[in-house]
Amino acid sequence: MAVENLITEHLDIWTSAIKTKSAAGRGSSKKLELVGVKKLRELILELAFCGKLVPNDINYCVHDDILNNMAAEKEHFHNKKNVRLQKFKTITEKFELPPIPKSWKSVYFDEVITYITDFQANGSFSTLKQNVTYYDEKNYALLVRLTDLRHGLSDSRSFKYTDKKGFDFLSKSSIEGGEFVVANVGAGVGTTLEVPNIDMPATLAPNMFMIVLSKLIAKRYFLYYSQSPVYKRYIELVNAGTGQPKINKTEYKNCKLPLPSTEEQHRIVAKVDELMALCDQLEAQTESSIDAHKTLVEVLLATLTDAKDANELNDSWQRLSQHFDVLFTTQASIDQLKQTILQLAVMGKLVKQDPKDEPASKLLERIATEKQQLIKDGKIKKQKPLPSITDEEKPFELPDGWEFSCLQDITLLITDGKHGDCNNLENSGYFFLSAKDIKNGKLVYDNARQIESSEFAEVHQRTNLEHGDICMVNTGATVGKMAIVEDIQFTRKTTFQKSVAVIKVAKLNINNRYAALFLQSETRNFLKKSGGSAINNLLLGDLKKKITPVPPLIEQHRIVAKVDELMTLCDSLKANLRQAQITQLHLTDAIVEQTL
Repeated sequence: MAVENLITEHLDIWTSAIKTKSAAGRGSSKKLELVGVKKLRELILELAFCGKLVPNDINYCVHDDILNNMAAEKEHFHNKKNVRLQKFKTITEKFELPPIPKSWKSVYFDEVITYITDFQANGSFSTLKQNVTYYDEKNYALLVRLTDLRHGLSDSRSFKYTDKKGFDFLSKSSIEGGEFVVANVGAGVGTTLEVPNIDMPATLAPNMFMIVLSKLIAKRYFLYYSQSPVYKRYIELVNAGTGQPKINKTEYKNCKLPLPSTEEQHRIVAKVDELMALCDQLEAQTESSIDAHKTLVEVLLATLTDAKDANELNDSWQRLSQHFDVLFTTQASIDQLKQTILQLAVMGKLVKQDPKDEPASKLLERIATEKQQLIKDGKIKKQKPLPSITDEEKPFELPDGWEFSCLQDITLLITDGKHGDCNNLENSGYFFLSAKDIKNGKLVYDNARQIESSEFAEVHQRTNLEHGDICMVNTGATVGKMAIVEDIQFTRKTTFQKSVAVIKVAKLNINNRYAALFLQSETRNFLKKSGGSAINNLLLGDLKKKITPVPPLIEQHRIVAKVDELMTLCDSLKANLRQAQITQLHLTDAIVEQTL
């Protein structure tokens, strides 16, 4: 089957095989990996270098005289450069190319590379600091780094330079343009890039090889091969069982290259160019479709939260539900649906109001009375009164029977953990948790720190953790992540570092699950509020002043039950979606296997 047909006949599979890179946030396509298109690119390169992409040149075979010509070219280059030609040393890596056409030849990189060097000096490297000075401002010579080459040497703001003395000291690895550089250390080991023409003296940076390719090899052919799965498998083989990824010159020169005639190399490059352009189009169309889908979901979900009354909300929901299977087809769209459910819940639009319910104003009075008594009994400290909420501060209109309140006024305590550290004491039984120990709505004690009992007692006076308390991350990348404390043996022996806030709701009149889902609905706002510095930091003062919609207590229970029901539906949608994505990935694998 022609590769063009392979693409078009399975278009739906290539474009729908998508995997989430990380938490998708607002659903940006940049957070998604288009696995299908990625596998298609790999397949194109796999086919190219086993001779299945273009018709083979059966009237031409790669003979030894070509290899002899490349060897002569190498010798001449070294003589001209006045550099000793090193003898090639084979290694016993178990690496073989896939089957290739009879007219092709399997050759070592050493046979097609005219010259190879790394970061070399005219003298001892122990004197590097005395001889080489690096500059941010333009100087005599450019220091060619992989990070700059990735952008085609187009952004000179990040360039590094050296002076004439430094360039002369590093002249053995000088660069003119047209060479290849190869990363030989680190996560991108094996990455190969061509150096463009440079209009000033230049030399190689550390952690790279520089190679001059034989003129009998098409540069683009070699470059595409250096992106192929075959080449990457060799790099992985060399690095198997090692710590930091790296490759030395001998290992690199032992990599094998499938070599067709020069004419066929150019035909392969032209075909790969053509097919990669098709992949680019597929990628762009898929990303555009994802972005359009995200916008559509946001607009339609906004009609729910913007509804003026129950009738308008019901009409919007009916329109939405008719297209559920089309709208909620990504992890991000389901997360948006979850967020909308929470927003509807705290706006009083998720369940019907019952005029017989005791109004929230009554329970707020009871909470105030309860707190006064606890202060009198010395169980909690007197809190600084907060200003009254003005009409301008109210984020939306509430149903009858609801009230706005500051979070402080419906809680008995809002505090955080210790502003400092404690001494570890293994198996003490006293736990000192941080943001990392809050996962999936629970406190997780695996690998949790344990501390001395005396230090625990000091911090426990501040946090006094109890069953039903809400613990929320208030520092770092996961601000807003929370857990409701369970009634387990560790609870009363747990305290926190500064990165976790402890919120004690007035449980006689506030359903702690309702308070938690309100806080969850505010996660994005918390992230915005806390993002003014290098590290997100949500201040306790801002948390205490958070304007909170308070429904009647009985309605709080109904809201929590309804949210649980709808979140279960969302989780079911997610599970089905994950299974569908796995199926799509398996389909792409099956097509690749069948083709090869």
